[in-house]
Amino acid sequence: MTGSYDPRTMKRRPRKDAMPKLTGPQRRLLYLGRKGRYGAGVALVLLALFAADRLGLFGRPERLARGDAERYDGKSFLVVRVTDGDTLDVDVPDGKFSRTRIRLWGVDTPETKDPRKGVQHFGPQASAFTSAACEHATVTLKLAPGPTRDRYGRLLAYVILPDGNSLNAALIRDGYGYADPRYRHPLSREYRRLQDAAMRARRGLWKDVQPADLPYYYRDRLKLPLPRPPYRGAPSAAPPTSRSTS
Repeated sequence: MTGSYDPRTMKRRPRKDAMPKLTGPQRRLLYLGRKGRYGAGVALVLLALFAADRLGLFGRPERLARGDAERYDGKSFLVVRVTDGDTLDVDVPDGKFSRTRIRLWGVDTPETKDPRKGVQHFGPQASAFTSAACEHATVTLKLAPGPTRDRYGRLLAYVILPDGNSLNAALIRDGYGYADPRYRHPLSREYRRLQDAAMRARRGLWKDVQPADLPYYYRDRLKLPLPRPPYRGAPSAAPPTSRSTS
């Protein structure tokens, strides 16, 4: 619609705000202006994508995993500090840090340092176990395929002790930690079998763990072993009473 009808003449009234008819050169200039703005927008997007790629924002996890594998996988380092049952530091720089913080793959031990959770059931025992096993000892790191860092930037690794045993597996096998089901890794099934065996044998934390002690991902999902009934030995026989003979 370019206007309304005049009831007296039945002719269309021109709209006051109607645009004047453009000439051929004016239409060409308008078209070229729109095309130029579109081209400038595309150029800005391409420039932003190029800059992001130069900064390493695309494919960064893959490149980081390759770099971590070259730097850490199969290499041996001295453990300089144990911060918790499932976390430790080794003596190799990591970016701006003088040490590399290791988060054990596939095992979650009760907390001792998190102020939000406090000291959890069997947390001190788990920390003491890890300290005795590897602090100030040389260990070998094994990385799994896929992501090599957690959301805090810690290196995810299996830690092989000087005797050739896996610290990750030992924590679960002896009842000092849980098989962590939140993140899949190559040894997930084996770690769950180790946990099931520790539960049945009531080793470590499984001896007297309560439902409220469990981490959130196992609460209401894990059937705890029934408490053992108190031991009742055979009743001791009463000593015979001596009878006097007449």
